[in-house]
This record gives sequence, C-alpha cells and structure tokens, in this order.
Amino acid sequence: MILKNLEENREELKKIFKNSSDLILYELDTLCNTKVIVGYIDGLVDKSRLNDNLIKPLIKDLISPQDVLSTIFIAGAKEVYNMNEISYPMTTGNAVLFIEGMNVAYLFELNFWEKRTIEESGNERVVRGPKEGFIEDINVNKALLRRIIRNNNFVFEDYILGVQTNTQMSLAYIDGLVKQEILDELRRRIENIRIDGILDSAYIQRYIEDAPKTMICTIGYTQKPDVTAGKILEGRIAILCDGSPDVLTVPKLFIEDLQMAEDYYSRPQYGTFLRILRIFALIASIVLPGFFVALKTFHQEMIPTKLLMSMAKNIEEVPFTAFIEALLMLFFIELIKESGLRIPSNIGTAVTVVSGIVIGQTAVQAGIVGPLMVIVIAITGISEFIVPQQREIIVIYRLILLFLGGSLGLYGVVCGIVVMIIHLISLKSFGVPYMYPIAPYDREGMKDFIFMRSIKEMDYRPRAIVNKNARKRNDIDEKK
Repeated sequence: MILKNLEENREELKKIFKNSSDLILYELDTLCNTKVIVGYIDGLVDKSRLNDNLIKPLIKDLISPQDVLSTIFIAGAKEVYNMNEISYPMTTGNAVLFIEGMNVAYLFELNFWEKRTIEESGNERVVRGPKEGFIEDINVNKALLRRIIRNNNFVFEDYILGVQTNTQMSLAYIDGLVKQEILDELRRRIENIRIDGILDSAYIQRYIEDAPKTMICTIGYTQKPDVTAGKILEGRIAILCDGSPDVLTVPKLFIEDLQMAEDYYSRPQYGTFLRILRIFALIASIVLPGFFVALKTFHQEMIPTKLLMSMAKNIEEVPFTAFIEALLMLFFIELIKESGLRIPSNIGTAVTVVSGIVIGQTAVQAGIVGPLMVIVIAITGISEFIVPQQREIIVIYRLILLFLGGSLGLYGVVCGIVVMIIHLISLKSFGVPYMYPIAPYDREGMKDFIFMRSIKEMDYRPRAIVNKNARKRNDIDEKK
C-alpha cells in the first residue's frame, strides 16, 4: 500500500530493491510547496526526458498535487495504489513519483537504454531482399514485424517468464489464420514453464518442443523480420523474447531448413536449383564419410579399378584404417570450426583457412591420411555450411553413419538412413507432421517444396498448419 508519508515510502522502496546502488531517489519541492520523491533505476531511463518532462514541470508548473496528470505530459502515465505494482515497471524503465500526503503514486514511461542498431543478420545474409535483422530489444522487433504486417488482425500476446529475470516474451500471429488448436497448445506449454531465468529464446525452445530427446529441432528460428512475417502469413506463430535476436516459429516443417528468403525473390527455376543443391549438401554432409569408409573397407569391388589403384598407391604408407582416418579428419574439422567461432572475428577467417590448408597438406605428407580422404572430408565440411540450421544433427548423425559404415559396411549405412527417415516421418511439431507435404502427401504443398512454382501459382497456405482459411487470395475465380 502507498503511504502518505514520503519517508516511509522511501524506506519501503529501498527495502524492495534491497538498497541497491542503482536505485536513485530525488526529493523535490514543487511550485505548490508540496514535497515529492522521484525514483528510478539508473541506466534504464532517458535522463533528458526525465529532467525536461518530469522534474521541471514538477518544480515550475505543479499548482496542486491533484493536477499531476494534467501538468506532466508523458505517454503511459498511470496511477498505482500498491507498492507491489511499482517494482516491475521500474525495472523496465519507468520512473515513480510519490507525493507528500497522498496514498497514490504515479508511474511514467521513460525507458531508454543502449542497444544494438538494426543491421543485417550475420547468420542469414542475402544478395537480394530486405537486409534488416532483429536485435535484442523486443519492442524494436515488434515494430519491425508491425511495419511489414500492417493488419489489425495481427496480434501480440505478452507473457512474463523467469522467477528471477521477469523476462518479457510475446506470441505474434494473425487472428483468423492461426489454427486455434495449435495456439491453445502453445499457450498451455508456455504457462507451464517454471524456471529462474530466461536469457535467450533457446530457453523457451527447450520447454515447448515436442521431442526434447531427439537431435532434430521441431521449432524454427530466424533473425530476419521478412522471414518471420512470411511464416506468420502462412498461419504460424512467432515467439519473441526480450534479449534475443532469434525469433522462434511454430509449427516447423522439415523443408523450412532448405528454404531461404532469397528463393522467393529470385526466379523459381533458380530457387529450385538452389534447393536441390541444399538437399545434396545435406545428404553429402551426413552420409559421405560413412559411405566412403564403407566402400574402402568392405566394398572395394564397387570402386572403379583405376581409382582403386590410385587409392592403393596413395595410402600404402598410411598406418591407419579408413575409419580412423575419417575420424581423425572429422575431429580436426570440428576443432577448426570451433576455434574459428571463438577467436576474434578479424582473424577468425584467416586462421580457419590457414589451419585447414596446413593440417590437410601436412597430414597427407606425413602419411597419416590419404589425399582422397582429405577431399571427402573437405566436401563434407563445405556442404555442412550450406545448411547451417541443421548443423547439430549433421555432426551427430554423420558420426553415427561413420561408425555404422566402418563396422557393417553399406548395409549399416543403409540401415542407419532408413532409421533416420522413419524417425523424421514419426515426428510432429505441435500436432503437424514434420515431413509435410511428403508425409502426408499434399499436392498443393508440393508447389513450395523442392521444385518451386511461381508465387502466382502458390494459391494455398500449408493446409496442415493454417485453419480453414487456407486460400491466400479471395478472388477464387482468378486462376483459370
């Protein structure tokens, strides 16, 4: 409860914030000879607005304590009557005003803090298309989406998560497109989150995903507003988290990791070529090492004779089996990738390139690995970077197939691939089959699968995701 005595309110506020050093409290005399206290958290408010729009009007213009809201013109000003209603707004950049003799306090939105400027996402670069990327401020990210989807049916639902951090997050969707069952299930999972703190959207992802024990992520993420808006327009729900530039989207389909924003800004024929290239890269990055080791170890008769003779000549001094060669080279590749990520960016590229060349050349000259193995692992490493969203499953599944190929040959590789495919088909994301539109098959959905059709021909949103309003345009008779 707000008390009429200023000193008691001051002490209560200090008690709430444990007398923290960044709690600033000013006692002022107003024009009407009434004492007031202005309190805020240092670093979270705009001090120029605080001085010009709050403190100066209090000192020079306030005629009566009852005229606060008619004297101070700050958007978002409101009255509060309980101390418990003050602490959270102050941590989000509100200033509080106590007035001697009144059991009411006033909150004023003056939030301001340093943040990163809007710039192109480093993870999703495009040649053609919007270059804007999300930043760590959820309000800026909301505005970026609202600028694209200028629709009164576009809805944000806010939640506060984390017992200690009180992190703000929002669901973003278009009312009338989103499937109510999916929205209700997402709300239920979010309301069941019990955690001390949310530091990134990845924390939320771990609590709401369908199959947390699998390596395959059934929740999409992106740092591009145009990609997020495109998914929302298809009936998906975006999840924004304050402090994170990564926006989650649900439900997720397998094909999303092979679709890039630039596909839709290019000719469909070129977009189709790029998607085929990405599928090849995904398969090569997972299967190629295990397949090569299986051929070299168990199925030499399947290798062309001239190539086999060349391989035999090059590896006669190599002391290790093909399996050990591949394992060593993959281990070196992971070391190079990790070091390139952790060292300063201005020397990261140089170190990665030099270390890759030196290690590969030296390993061949020293007779540790054969030159063909270096080529295979290099192709594998390059292919992995073409599909960065699947990096985690590529690394793990590649090792699994390598062990199967090294121990059981092609039979082991084929069995491993079959198990992976069955697992993919069995997955669901918020009740939506992960492998849609292949399993289950949907003819309309295939227009935006591997072989892209023109945007003019994509008349329907993914039917497994959206509600009954699946058609993109109302002019049903347009296409003839």
